[in-house]
Amino acid sequence: MESTIDIVNVVASTKLAEAFDLPKIEAELEGAEYNKKKFPGLVYRVKAPRAAFLIFTSGKIVCTGSKNIEDVRTVITTLAKKLKSNGFEKVDLDPRSTFRILWPPQI
Repeated sequence: MESTIDIVNVVASTKLAEAFDLPKIEAELEGAEYNKKKFPGLVYRVKAPRAAFLIFTSGKIVCTGSKNIEDVRTVITTLAKKLKSNGFEKVDLDPRSTFRILWPPQI
């Protein structure tokens, strides 16, 4: 029997800034959730293309839930532009320079 691999969830990480003010991001982005007592990062979900972000004070983000690499690039670039337009001036608008996806999976 030959096995097949179906990609159903792409996880990617990058660094968009040197630091983030998570309470400010929560106030600016509709639907963002930040509760420092429960989790040290802010959770932000987008619907099209579907993805979820974990955003940390270090400026690093983790993107999960996308179905393919193109969607990951789209949602990360869109997030960077949205943060930049909401006053986060030092956001890197070209996260591809540090964008990485682990493939093949290390099992």
